[in-house]
Amino acid sequence: MAAAALRAWFWNERFWLPHNVTWADLAGEPGPPGSGLQYPRAGHVLSAFPLALGIFAVRLLFERFIAKPCAIKLGIQDSGPHRAQPNAILEKVFTSITKSPDGKRLEGLSKQLDWDVRKIQRWFRQRRNQDKPTTLTKFCESMYAPWFWDTRQCWYNYPFQPLTSRLYYYYILELAFYWSLMFSQFTDIKRKDFLIMFVHHLATIGLITFSYMNNMVRVGTLVLCLHDASDFLLEAAKLANYAKYQRLCDAFFMLFGVVFIVTRLGIYPFWILNTTLFESWELIGPYPSWWLFNGLLVTLQVLHVIWSYLIVRTAYKALVRGKVSKDDRSDVESSSEEEDVTSNSTKGVLSTSSNGSNRSNGHVASGQWTEEE
Repeated sequence: MAAAALRAWFWNERFWLPHNVTWADLAGEPGPPGSGLQYPRAGHVLSAFPLALGIFAVRLLFERFIAKPCAIKLGIQDSGPHRAQPNAILEKVFTSITKSPDGKRLEGLSKQLDWDVRKIQRWFRQRRNQDKPTTLTKFCESMYAPWFWDTRQCWYNYPFQPLTSRLYYYYILELAFYWSLMFSQFTDIKRKDFLIMFVHHLATIGLITFSYMNNMVRVGTLVLCLHDASDFLLEAAKLANYAKYQRLCDAFFMLFGVVFIVTRLGIYPFWILNTTLFESWELIGPYPSWWLFNGLLVTLQVLHVIWSYLIVRTAYKALVRGKVSKDDRSDVESSSEEEDVTSNSTKGVLSTSSNGSNRSNGHVASGQWTEEE
């Protein structure tokens, strides 16, 4: 009884559908019998989960048997940061108490071990770094309709718009791909923008799922294609960076930056948000899930602004100063302050998202690109 009440509340037609439309209206076939056309069904999204696991498994196999041999042929070494000297006391503090001890704790450990404070600080830096992936690992991780022209077509005869097999497979594959990114985020390189990327993946999965359930598939395809436009350029820049093809890396990244800013700060707000917020309001009017859908789209736009700012800021520093300071998102720390100064005087930074989802943040420099992320 309670389950039925919860189901009825969740699938309330007044939330999901425009006024005077019911789920029963969308239960039949939109075309003649045997045409194969249908409307989106909520159960369809469940097929994304086995596909997501399959994509995740294929990625692991690709990294192991294709990307890794390619990286080795390109001369990318499987070498990581220096390992910290084994010490049971410091290891216990690191794993059980804190990875970054404050001054008071450092003084206490210094007296207990009869070590210099600077030596203990260096040990903690090395210990934090030794779990970070090698360049080889990062290389393997990286290697892996009319409404397009007239956006008002997204809303004509909505929600009675047939779902073609091509749209179905495209949507389910995209949903599976983003679920696989969500899974792999917990196994990939851990970076400081983990929370931002997690929010991005949640918003994207929410958008794909909700837009499919209430048949906003047409405008959904616009959002997906727009976000896919720049992703492969960033991955290509990362591969060139790890393989030390400097000019190719710079070219790919500059092209990525231009495409990203044009699509995310130009086309997305003035084309996509314009049709979802204003054209849809005019043609079908707002209803509860309409507000949720547009709220998720606006959340994505906020993330676009943040990433665009980071890209432009670092590119500006590289062009003006001829060098870039250490990336704020970097997960690898230098073993000493002197190493930081030396490294930063000759190197630039390329920093990218670990899983490609948004795969949207990067840094360009006129000199060499660092291998740190």
